Amino acid sequence: MLSTTGLTIGSYIAFALARTFGRPFVDRFVDKAIMNRFDYLLHHKGAFLVFLLFLIPGFPKDYLCYILGLGHLSTMEFLVIGGTGRLFGTILLTLEGDYIRHHQYGRFFILVGITLIVVFIAMAYRDKLERLFRIWHIMDYKRRKVKKSDKKNS
Repeated sequence: MLSTTGLTIGSYIAFALARTFGRPFVDRFVDKAIMNRFDYLLHHKGAFLVFLLFLIPGFPKDYLCYILGLGHLSTMEFLVIGGTGRLFGTILLTLEGDYIRHHQYGRFFILVGITLIVVFIAMAYRDKLERLFRIWHIMDYKRRKVKKSDKKNS
């Protein structure tokens, strides 16, 4: 739990810094080629794919968090996707590493199989998950819009 909490807080800080300081800030940390690769992903794919990227071991999640701060995800969406993805990713890596360390290859392959089944089930319900994230996004957008209009009226 401590690992996941720390990873999620660090991810949120990268997301918030990118959201606050914008593209020039992110360009200092993220190579242009990586930025171009992710730019397409952020504008043409949904939150579900971002969640799956958080599950992939070795995937450059730090870069992903900076880039997501420039995108359309709300803070709530990011925290749900990132926190959940980090939690499941950490659990999977911990179990897989333990199984391999103790030469329990059968358990390792069973875990990989279960993981693949869960991913396929999640893909089957992808539309419902995307709809939920869209609703959260619209609610957050309306809330921010009300805050901006309240600030202008003050």
